[in-house]
Parts: sequence; structure tokens; C-alpha cells
Amino acid sequence: MQQTIVHPTDFSARSDIAFAHALRIAIATKSELYLVHVAESQYDEYDGFPHVRRALAAWGLMNENDPPASVGKLGIKVKKIGLQARFLLRGLLRVLAEHPSHLIVLATHGRDGVANWLHGSVAEDLSRASRLPTLFIPPDVRGFVDQNNGDVRLSRVLVPIDHSPPPASALDTIQNFIAPMNKEGATIELIHVGASAPVVRRINGGTIVPVALRSGDVINTILRAADEQQADLIAMPTAGHQGFLDALRGSTTERVLRHAPCPVLAVPTR
Repeated sequence: MQQTIVHPTDFSARSDIAFAHALRIAIATKSELYLVHVAESQYDEYDGFPHVRRALAAWGLMNENDPPASVGKLGIKVKKIGLQARFLLRGLLRVLAEHPSHLIVLATHGRDGVANWLHGSVAEDLSRASRLPTLFIPPDVRGFVDQNNGDVRLSRVLVPIDHSPPPASALDTIQNFIAPMNKEGATIELIHVGASAPVVRRINGGTIVPVALRSGDVINTILRAADEQQADLIAMPTAGHQGFLDALRGSTTERVLRHAPCPVLAVPTR
């Protein structure tokens, strides 16, 4: 079954880097990409296909003047859905209900938390409905997708873990996320900030995964580790049974997200 990626966007310049990640991941995984355009009113004009064609042309994958159908030659499908901001929650829940998805890709406001359409009750209800891996892309960080040529640099991944939520299933999800974009594999470092690290066994095979111990303030230590390793991605298990944004709000994951030097992948655990 073809995977599905949902990317809410207003097609503004500040969301370009998140759009590039959503599109590049869709190509790597041969997925169906839903561009959910968030507009102030139903009269706002939008067209996601010029954005798609311009990006693919810059990446040398098609000509900008090619018809929208040409995108399908890359093994992906791109569909547009328009939503008014004031009806956003209802619309996003409907999109997720009608199009079961494997990943959400979101732009954020950098140091100030998640984007406007995921504030307050929208965040709570959307998280409860989704329980999906979510890739957060702040606008001013080094992404792992080059907007100019589409190159992917995803070779160093930092995974901060704790005893709860259990990280084993999330680790499998993280590895499956990385694999299509880095055939040679990435270096994944698990770290625990504290005195005693949890024992992590791979679900397939049961082998124990090494965990590096660090001490200090949890948030600062994670951010320092990401800087030291020049991490391309921080991937964090979250309490998925509560909804990933419920787990994010006020939590370690959300505070890391606000100051992360790279994209952050929130992975609900099972």
C-alpha cells in the first residue's frame, strides 16, 4: 500500500523548507503527498503544483512547464486540499479520517513553538486523532534536505530516550524513516540524561542497543549533544497513547523543539 504524507502549509516563504522536506520524503518513499493549504478564506487562490514543479525542476527531476501529471512519473502522487483557517480543526480531522496517513510534516515558528494552526485546542484534538510520527521543521535550522538541489543529508541521528515511554518500537520507526533516504544507513546514537540508562532491545532479534549516558540539565544536554554531533535529526519517542502533541506540550520534546539546531521527529510509542 502506498504510504501517505500530510503536509499542512500556507505556501509562504517561511514554510518552504518544510515543503521541501515533505516533497523529498514523498519521492524517497514513493508516497502520496497531501498538501493541505491553510488559507484565511475560501476566496484565497492557491495552487500547490507550481510549487511542486519548481522544486522538482530545480532538483533536475522534471521541467517546470511539464503538466501536473508528469509528477506521477516519479512514483508519487500529489493532491491538494484547501482548508480555511477558521475551520481548520474540522478540516484536518476530516483529512486524516479520509486519508489514513503515515507521517505529518509541519513547519514551526522556530524558537516560538509549533505553527499557528497547531496551537491550543487544535493541537490537542489533532494529536488525539492522529498518533502519527510527526516531523517538525523550524524555518531557521539546518534541514536534512537541500532546498536548492534536493540532496539529502541524513547521516547522524540523535535519539534521546528515557525509561518511559518505552523506546524500542520508536527506534524501529526511526530506522524505517531513515532507510529510504540513506541507503548506506545513518549513525544513530541513543543517549540518556541521568544515572541509569534504560535497556533497549531491538524488537526484531532482541539485541541490546547501546545507550550513552550523559549528565546535566536534560534540555541543555540534549541540545549540546546535537550541536557536538552536528546531528541532522533529533528523533524523540513520545507517549503516543496520549497523542503526540499532548506529550509534547510542556515536555522535554517541546522544549527541545523550540531550540533545536535541526529538524525534530516526534515518534509515538506503542
